[in-house]
Amino acid sequence: MLKFIAKWIWLLWCWIELSVFTAFLYALSWLPRPFTGRYYHELSRVWCRFMVRALGFDLRLQQKNTGPLPEQYILISNHPSALEDFGIPALFDIYPLAKNGVRNWYFIGRISARSDTIFVKRDNPDSRRAAREALTDAVNKGRSIAVFPEGGCKGRRIFSSFQPGVFDISIRTGVPILPVFLHYEEQDRFEWHQPHTLLHKFWHYMTAQNNRANYYVYDAISPQGFADKQAFADHVQSKYLEWQARYLD
Repeated sequence: MLKFIAKWIWLLWCWIELSVFTAFLYALSWLPRPFTGRYYHELSRVWCRFMVRALGFDLRLQQKNTGPLPEQYILISNHPSALEDFGIPALFDIYPLAKNGVRNWYFIGRISARSDTIFVKRDNPDSRRAAREALTDAVNKGRSIAVFPEGGCKGRRIFSSFQPGVFDISIRTGVPILPVFLHYEEQDRFEWHQPHTLLHKFWHYMTAQNNRANYYVYDAISPQGFADKQAFADHVQSKYLEWQARYLD
């Protein structure tokens, strides 16, 4: 009983910290861009760490890579839940691609936009084209980006195919793919089922019996040697199916 009470007192304190920091970032977001610059992106990563802690997650970076990570990369991962929208920026210095609906997530949307998140309407060809151009531009500026190649939140199992667009960017720019496999140990609790809202998932995370989230990072994969983007996408997806068999099956 004491352990239960202590947990909720701690989470309450974490939410107070998060609320204060959110208000601070939200206020900064109204300043002209020249007054925010790069430091706002760094503060947004700190904010993501506050969010992970307030949700009660035990977030673990499991380094399975045998060599050093490249200075610049295109991070991809599976997308079973909503925590990765905060967990990945908390661990990696990236500029993510997100669905356009994230813009409407109360304070989260404005903070994400000001920290240079790239948004896309998945069912709109013009929006997808603009997103690819924005991602390519970010890579050409020396930034690392993050994309979910399944094309959305597809559940705990790897989707039937990976969208090839991000692999085309890798081939055209020469920047390698950095694969990260996400494994939430209490899978049922973490998986985003319809018609769950973001607030539903926040409650599920905070009341999970097993709060361990493992983010397995593997060696970066160079685009050299792949004939086209589809062959590259299929190769990387096969790796994810191997990791799925190792950690989930």
